[in-house]
Amino acid sequence: MRPSAGPLLTDQTRRLLTAITADPAAPLRLAIVAPGGYGKSTLLREIANAYQDAGVDTVTGEPASGAVTLVDNAHLLTGAQLARLRDSHCARMVVACRPWPWPAELTDLMLVLDRSQLGPWDVISVKRLLGEGAEAVHGLTGGVPRWVARVARDGEAAARSLRFDLESLDRDVLRYLVAVHAGAGLRIDLLGDLLGRDSDGVAEVMRAARATGFLSQDGTLLPLCARAVAEFVPAELYLGVLQRLAELRLDGTEPILPFARFLLGSGATGPTVATVLDMAAREVVGDDPAAAAELFGAAVSAGRPLRSVVADWARAAALSGDLDTALRLADQAVGAGDASAARVAAAALAHRGQWARSAELYGWAGDKALASIASIAVGDLTATSVTHADGPPTLLDGAAALMAEGVRLSVSGSQVTALSLLVRSSALLEPAGRDALLPDSPAALAALVALHCGATGVAESVLDSAGSMGGAVMRTRHTLLRAWINMCNGRLEEAGELVDGLGAHEPRDRLFLVALEIGLARRSGDTPALRRAWQQVGECLVRHPVDLFTILPLAEFVVASARLRDTASLGTAPGDALAILHRLGDPPLWATPLHWAGVHAALIAENLDAARGHIAVLAANHTSYGSALTQAATCWLDVTTARVDPDQVQAATGALLEAGLWWDSARLASEAAIRTSDRKAMVSLLDRARGLQARQHQTRRRPVRQPPASDLPCPLSEREQEVADLILQGMTYKQVGDKLFISAKTVEHHVARIRQRLGATNRSEMLTQLRAIALHPAPELPRRS
Repeated sequence: MRPSAGPLLTDQTRRLLTAITADPAAPLRLAIVAPGGYGKSTLLREIANAYQDAGVDTVTGEPASGAVTLVDNAHLLTGAQLARLRDSHCARMVVACRPWPWPAELTDLMLVLDRSQLGPWDVISVKRLLGEGAEAVHGLTGGVPRWVARVARDGEAAARSLRFDLESLDRDVLRYLVAVHAGAGLRIDLLGDLLGRDSDGVAEVMRAARATGFLSQDGTLLPLCARAVAEFVPAELYLGVLQRLAELRLDGTEPILPFARFLLGSGATGPTVATVLDMAAREVVGDDPAAAAELFGAAVSAGRPLRSVVADWARAAALSGDLDTALRLADQAVGAGDASAARVAAAALAHRGQWARSAELYGWAGDKALASIASIAVGDLTATSVTHADGPPTLLDGAAALMAEGVRLSVSGSQVTALSLLVRSSALLEPAGRDALLPDSPAALAALVALHCGATGVAESVLDSAGSMGGAVMRTRHTLLRAWINMCNGRLEEAGELVDGLGAHEPRDRLFLVALEIGLARRSGDTPALRRAWQQVGECLVRHPVDLFTILPLAEFVVASARLRDTASLGTAPGDALAILHRLGDPPLWATPLHWAGVHAALIAENLDAARGHIAVLAANHTSYGSALTQAATCWLDVTTARVDPDQVQAATGALLEAGLWWDSARLASEAAIRTSDRKAMVSLLDRARGLQARQHQTRRRPVRQPPASDLPCPLSEREQEVADLILQGMTYKQVGDKLFISAKTVEHHVARIRQRLGATNRSEMLTQLRAIALHPAPELPRRS
């Protein structure tokens, strides 16, 4: 008996061979139809072996009396040859052919034969041949036996071996395979223009291509074959197809991005290709600015004039976080008088702490709103109030005007109004903020202002609503601010998780990240980690000069410098910050964290007079937050001098709790317990400290209300639950808006969405469902008055 193909056979073909061996005289008139490479010839050889082992003669081609007729590649026979096969009365005949070409005589022959089709191997069949790695090979080859066998022989050379298969194909089939590779394999309209054929002609080429074995059953190129097409189709044919498809795509209305992605790295050039790449970059800039920047670069390489895309390329690079490229490109365009490039450079410089230069560029570009923010950041309040956008009334211009006015009021007006304007600015920009390139996002500025006045809940809420505002360049900043909120609220583990492994490459982000590492280490009592983080402070302050929006990290540095007895590393930063604040009229909102830190630094250094001086400044902040910090600072001073009044400590820790400073509250109670000589007071204060620390661990971010006892998930978003909670308390839309720093109109929109989510047909039904959700409330956290 001859050796068998063994693992090359499927269960279907084994059953056929078993039947032949069992009864070689039985009639067998069979047609095997499959694309090239599916094992037809191998199966015919095995059938011939089975008959010959049984003593039965086989012939190929013309039928012979008493012999089994085996015919391979019947699709290549002449009409006369096919007719003779059809008219023969041979009882045992096996004919193998591809599904193309398909002459009429082959159709007639098929009518007198049983049909059997070979399909690709499944993973189990591939594993019989290869053992380990079968899944990867199956994915690469689609299970087509010919390609599997080549990979099995030499995986590195498998794609190269397809070169000779490609060279034997008709040029239109090759063009079609390139079109499939480019994602146009099912576009009959494009293929007709590309191939110069009508729909029937295109269908004929498609059938011819499927018969090659290069395509999977869904019509896409098998990965191994795609590699071969990209590498071995002649360059003039390959690039010619891409050029023509590019021309045809420009005439259409569908998205051009998928095809443009294919053009990347293809080597195709010319005006049409460059235009396609340019258009695709503009399509994707909001969703994937890094891809847009790559496409703009490719468009220039393909022949697009740099001046026509440089500003947009710079903007895409900035949104993706590549500020080096953004500044390099923008500077070229600014030199040519491009105002939009000046805005890109201004935003990028702001991210790097160069607010003065940013203000210059925004002013030159005519953007008064953002110029005023940049000026205020370095202590210049000469910019006038901005209440209307300079340009068309877009969402971005409206948000910028609100943001500028909010920042101005934060230093020279009502803190509540300032925060409200910034929150409204962020809400206005939410629908169109993904590709908004700004010196800082309104969400980040609102969160900063909220942190400066103790409204950590508002800070958290506005950052949650910001989504992907500002692109990748703002993502790290928003994450750092979320971590800062967690740190203030005593959720040190959550804050650490947010900053762990966070890549903060820009100076402003690096400054906040190092301050967080220092703050977390100090609050955790981890002195070695504190010292390690402290080593980075000098470089951070050199790379990013102090400005109004970096008071929080500077305040952390001030306390840590006292703890480590190293004020020299801060250089002139504290004095520079005080000078900026003084030029702005010493605004209480921005000055408060620095003086709160000053109190702690002075107490650590046992400089009680300095501590009293900082407390006096805190007392000038006539807000509930300022009062809470003044009360707590005064109490801390008394505790440091061993004058512990338990009632005073209880009141001060409660005030800190309401101000969102959970860790400070627990720390004050703990220090008071250590320093009192009254054992009863010590026990009471230690209980207070332990209780506060325990509540910090329990205070995870959660909705205002828990889901009902059924454990069904609440259908409302966090902000909608906040609105619902206040509505249930009987507040009007205006009262709810004032409480959450949003407009009554926005509250109305939230209520409408709540009704829609709950499926309520009227207000009464909505309130009934909300009360049901509120049956099992979470433990209430202290609320600010």
